[in-house]
Amino acid sequence: MTVCRFCAAPLLHEFVDFGQTPLANSYLPPTPEACEGERTFPLRVMVCDSCWLVQTTETIPADEIFTHDYAYLSSYSSEWVAHAQSYAQTMTERFGLDASSRVVEVASNDGYLLQWFARSDIPVLGVEPAGHAAEIAESRGVATRVAFFGEQTARELREEGLVADLMVANNVLAHVPDLRDFVAGFVVLLKPSGVATFEFPHLANLIRFGQFDTIYHEHYSYLLLLFVEQLMQTAGLEVFDVETLPTHGGSLRVFVGHPSMHPIKSGLAKVRMDEAGMELDTINPYAAFGERVEQICTNLRAFVDKVIDEGKTVAAYGAPAKGNTFLNVAGIGTDRIAFTVDRNPEKQGMLLPGSHIPVYAPSHIPEEKPDYLLILPWNLADEIASQQAAIRGWGGKFVTVIPDFRVF
Repeated sequence: MTVCRFCAAPLLHEFVDFGQTPLANSYLPPTPEACEGERTFPLRVMVCDSCWLVQTTETIPADEIFTHDYAYLSSYSSEWVAHAQSYAQTMTERFGLDASSRVVEVASNDGYLLQWFARSDIPVLGVEPAGHAAEIAESRGVATRVAFFGEQTARELREEGLVADLMVANNVLAHVPDLRDFVAGFVVLLKPSGVATFEFPHLANLIRFGQFDTIYHEHYSYLLLLFVEQLMQTAGLEVFDVETLPTHGGSLRVFVGHPSMHPIKSGLAKVRMDEAGMELDTINPYAAFGERVEQICTNLRAFVDKVIDEGKTVAAYGAPAKGNTFLNVAGIGTDRIAFTVDRNPEKQGMLLPGSHIPVYAPSHIPEEKPDYLLILPWNLADEIASQQAAIRGWGGKFVTVIPDFRVF
């Protein structure tokens, strides 16, 4: 019997089962050998009705995913970099950070966020397991330790005299197989008056808007405030504030500190009430999600088949992990979508995992002039539509499927 990774209760309730799928960030070189040798893993997600952690049943070792050549680099989204800049300014003002402070970011990627603190002469340290991303961060002047973060890494840093006034963990909590060990590291490294912030896509929005494409092997967990409060309390930390954010289709930013060190803010009660209003502490909202996924996929297949029958062409924009989940679950490959484009040169010239759709630079769009451009990173739809406004010159249209099916 499969048991919960957090509380060890039996897992009895299925959320979704996507069968065998490849790792969503494992792009392939365009060779027959690479395609034939592609590995797949079960992707099944269960709900724990004891602590309400929604989780994958198969835990792919993190060092198989977050390797030196891990393809995701944060800085290729100007919208996400702007989000990071705003965060740095807000946290600096709210918590009075200056040259005597230290900011530590866990899963710091290519330095997209810490660069803004560094520009204000606030000492920073990134902890990042992907060596390639860490090298880019270092080239930007962001000191980075190549490591997976947990209690042991935190103790090693503390023994070097490093402690943090602010710890940042953006979109990493879901990527951690051992949540208890991960959060224990924050207890070790955080100063008595220090603050840690955790941002993560809110499971409530995944359910509300059908955001099934955010489910992939890298995301071991799908998170509610309801669960995160239990996680922090078990570690000996306290959630004292929470903000709702528009990023990634609707996220939470949770503020955490040592117990009784920070006043409790009203945002906490509001999100608790929102989750209770959706009955997310009952199995009901989870039970019908699989049927909704199938309907979303059916609608997209029908649309694409219709426009192809009309003699029109469909391409995609973006090569994000969520897009790969979407295409593979929907069963869409090169017979329906000729190509996709991405600004990240690490992905250009490669094939998407599973669907084997080729990835080109954005300059390929005006060369081919597709009639429809399916935006896979739908959370950046406005940014992408603005960048690619030239497609309207040949009558091209944009398409998004989540959170709503739109042709515009």
